[in-house]
Order: sequence, then C-alpha cells, then structure tokens
Amino acid sequence: MPSAASLQSTLVVAAAAPAEAQSLRLGGLTPLTTIDFPGRLAAVVYCQGCPWRCGYCHNPELLDATAPPALPWERALAFLQSRRGLLDGVVFSGGEPTLQAALPAALAEVRALGLQTALHTGGMYPGRLAALLAQLDWVGLDIKALPQRYDAITATPGSGARAWDALEVLLAHGTDHECRTTWHAGLFGVDELLDLARTLAARGVRRWALQECRTPGAPAWALTDAHRQQLAALFPSFALRRA
Repeated sequence: MPSAASLQSTLVVAAAAPAEAQSLRLGGLTPLTTIDFPGRLAAVVYCQGCPWRCGYCHNPELLDATAPPALPWERALAFLQSRRGLLDGVVFSGGEPTLQAALPAALAEVRALGLQTALHTGGMYPGRLAALLAQLDWVGLDIKALPQRYDAITATPGSGARAWDALEVLLAHGTDHECRTTWHAGLFGVDELLDLARTLAARGVRRWALQECRTPGAPAWALTDAHRQQLAALFPSFALRRA
C-alpha cells in the first residue's frame, strides 16, 4: 500500500500538470481544418516563439517568444472541450511548439479529452521531439534543405544537423508523419532539390510534400513536368502544393 508521502507526491504531480499546461503561449487558433492533420477533422493551435529566422516564414508574428500570449491555454482547452465528438484531433503548430516546456502537459490534456494529437515542427530540438513522440499520432516535419544549406536559410548556425537528427529520430520511432519542403529556385537550384529528394528517399522517407514558396522577389516556379515526375517516382506518397 503506498505511503502517505508517496500519495502526497502523486497528488502534487497531478495538481501541477494543469498549471504547467496553462503556461503554454498561444498566438491563435483555427477552429477547423481538413488539411493539417491527414484524414482527420482537426483544430490548430499556434504556439508562440521560434529560434530560427527563415526569410520566407509564413507566420512571422509568432516568432517572438516573449510576446504576451494572444490566447490563454484555458480558453483554447475550453473550446476543444466544447468540440468533443465533432473534432478528431488537434494540431500544435507555430512558431515552433517544441520551444515551450509546457507542450507535453498540453498534449496530455488534449489526449485526456479523447482527441488525437499532431505536431508541426522544424526539428530544431531532436531530443525534445523524441520525448514527445509517444504522445503524438502524426508529425509534419519541415526539412528545408540538405544540411549544408540550413545556416543560410534559418540564419542559425548548426540548424541543419538538428533538423536531420530530428528526421532520424522520427524515422526510428515509426510515428506516422510527412516531411515537407518549402522551396523556390532562389534558395537552391533544381538539381540540388532533386538531390534532396533522393537523400530523403534513401533515408526511408515515404511521404514528402514540396510546397511552393512565394515571397517578394522570389523567382518564378522552375519545375518542369519532367522534374515533377522524377520527384514523384521517389516516394510512395508525393504531393506538390502550389501557392
């Protein structure tokens, strides 16, 4: 029979978990999506803060980790509770969700509602990703380039090694996932894009999405039908997402 001290410790841990989740800093919420969590009707919560500074970032308003949260976690959780039976899952996106220490507790609260969980990540914290995988049903991992290109894209030294380590963690665990690359020819050329695709396929990636990057001054889309066919032939599941 557990001692009074161990029971008290258990109660303290149980009481602390919600408080930890409440510190999650959110920049907003999408009530319903059919595309961000494949095969599920899902909501998306956007976590604030990201250590990288990619020039084509689509959510720059979420980069500042010190900004006051736009949406308290309690309100987001209350919304999710009200959608039980209507939603299949919740996507934690960003920003970079794994930047925040409150993420595991928030995932646990969502799963306690009977909802599945998904994560969108750039892979900058492979160790944290490894610790989260048991709580995740699906992961969307950004692979921005071959490792040697990362520093220029993210403005962060050593970022390529981290992202590719995260890929190895994800592949080893076996969690359902998709790799995605946002690209235009000004980042690197078509030949290097083909090398990236071959490298991903050789590592064991089976689902890859190539996303067109449209930023001011970006070159016109440079892929031919022949290029698309070469890319599609490398993966059991390949998606081309035009902006």
